[in-house]
Amino acid sequence: MKKKAVVVGALGVIGRYIVEKLVAEGDWQVVGLSRRPAKNSPRYTHVSVDLLDLDDVAAKLGKLRDVTHVFYAAFQPGTGNAANYANVIAPNRDMLVNAVSAVAQASRALQRVVLVTGTKYYGTHLGPLKTPMRETDPRHMPPDFYFDQIDWLTDFQRGKKWSWTELRPQTLCGFAPGTAMSILPAIAVYAAISRELGLPLRFPGRPGAYGTIYQVTESSHFAKAALWAATEKRAANQAYNITNGDYFRWRNVWPRIAEVFDMKVGEVQTISLTQHMADKAGLWETMTTKHRLRKFAYDQLVAWPFADYVFGSDWDVMSDVTKSRLHGFHDVVDSEAMFERLLRRFRKERIVP
Repeated sequence: MKKKAVVVGALGVIGRYIVEKLVAEGDWQVVGLSRRPAKNSPRYTHVSVDLLDLDDVAAKLGKLRDVTHVFYAAFQPGTGNAANYANVIAPNRDMLVNAVSAVAQASRALQRVVLVTGTKYYGTHLGPLKTPMRETDPRHMPPDFYFDQIDWLTDFQRGKKWSWTELRPQTLCGFAPGTAMSILPAIAVYAAISRELGLPLRFPGRPGAYGTIYQVTESSHFAKAALWAATEKRAANQAYNITNGDYFRWRNVWPRIAEVFDMKVGEVQTISLTQHMADKAGLWETMTTKHRLRKFAYDQLVAWPFADYVFGSDWDVMSDVTKSRLHGFHDVVDSEAMFERLLRRFRKERIVP
């Protein structure tokens, strides 16, 4: 049967890896959606669309009459301030509503909508919480736009032939300039600048975060999970935690990261990366020329507030992935080895020196 996917948020640290995975499979036609333009390629068509503009959505998505699957990975990030976070509820809900409604109306072939949320569903951003986190755990006190998204999708799907699957990753590890939700470029740029300044590699987060249990999700691993979720019958109308499947402590990973950059490990020194890295754009431009790096705008390469959030979590962050394993997704990633492998790739590809 012909398979055609719409990937919403196709240029992000999740979406671009889903696109690559589907195109590589060879039996998918893929349409990528984002506000930013991008080039078409074999079996891939890119559509630049503003999902908050109903006229734009109708004009561009109303033509997608043979879509079988939707992968929704778009988001408009909030800030750590609760009031500001509440302000992003509406746009994140409305982007999902507008995209899925348009595709569902245009295509009678629709089979599955895969919605990407995350472990903030459990309140990982709020402080210590019950671990391991299971899909059946109660919600935290709102606001949380994940709640609004899945509640709308559940109600909208009721009585229809197609189904949905919700996936909850934790701290994506990939590379997508212009997106905030990857810790890899933050680590790479922070290490490279530290070395350029003659400093050791110091863990910049809270002392407690250096030793607590943490987890991540490699973007390519998540793309495999998304494909599984889109085609697995048992995944219909179900939520799943998706992580690398293991846990680690930064204090054990940090020496391996330092080794990648030929650096010594320093003592923990808690700083606000948002503040301390704000004046480093000029230095990065100089480093880009000096080391012949690929040219990326400094503010499009790293989102320091996200790094502060990750390195400030001085409580255990652990998801239970038993449910996904019982339902057929068995892939795992060695997280410590992943950091070393991906950071060496960053250096090899001249993203950092």
